[in-house]
Amino acid sequence: MTVASGARASAAPSGQGVGPLLRAWRERRRVSQLELALRADSSARHISFIETGRSRPSEEMVLRLAEHLDVPVRERNALLLAAGYAPHYRETPLDDPAMDALRAGVERLIQGYEPYPALVVDAMYDVVAANRGIMMLLDGIPESLLAPPLNAMRLTLHPQGLAPRIRNLREWRGHLLSQMERQIALHRSAPLRELYEEVAAFPVPESAPESEAESEQEEFVPYFALPLRIEHEGRTLSFISSISTFNTPMDVTVAELAIETFLPADPATVKYLHALAG
Repeated sequence: MTVASGARASAAPSGQGVGPLLRAWRERRRVSQLELALRADSSARHISFIETGRSRPSEEMVLRLAEHLDVPVRERNALLLAAGYAPHYRETPLDDPAMDALRAGVERLIQGYEPYPALVVDAMYDVVAANRGIMMLLDGIPESLLAPPLNAMRLTLHPQGLAPRIRNLREWRGHLLSQMERQIALHRSAPLRELYEEVAAFPVPESAPESEAESEQEEFVPYFALPLRIEHEGRTLSFISSISTFNTPMDVTVAELAIETFLPADPATVKYLHALAG
């Protein structure tokens, strides 16, 4: 699957001044005006004046406060617009020629991870790239769920998607929903909240029980993190997932990309995947 294009609208309320927006981010981060002032080399009085609209912050101050409040890149642009400045960060579509190097690099990265699964998602968990390891796990999924934009959360938790194949579904579902909750708290995204409510409402199918023969053959493995245990052609494969993002991104699109790789969690999974690829 190749890298696709996509864009997300800012979650910032329209028509709201920069002061209330900054105050909302400060309160969300549970930082006092004094603490923020010390971090930003300012004064609590100046922070108070900015938040109440008595003082207009400079462009540099908006960016500095946003940095110390860990405001997402997209929302930093929204803060600048609310303060009367131009956006600081570009938002380049993935299919733009300027992104050729990024697309090629991402494709090489996830293809080089084969035969193990790897994919790239955006801020809404829409899949923008996936390797053959991921596509293998999607064998037999209804076409309706595979129509673009392919959403990783919807595909995983839908009762006609991967959910019935996941042996530890309740644990893995809880992990995914908690991950989405953290993203919602960070980004304040209404579309992401809608997606969360949709997938959280999916019924939870019973995972297929393991056969006695399979259970007897499996060796006990002391997992070092919560595994995804998923059935594929009568076998249970176990993976530990890892998520990577780009360091100090200067583009909104790049800032919202995440690369998720699935590391085999036991020798049997390693052996099976390499045999399948060979």
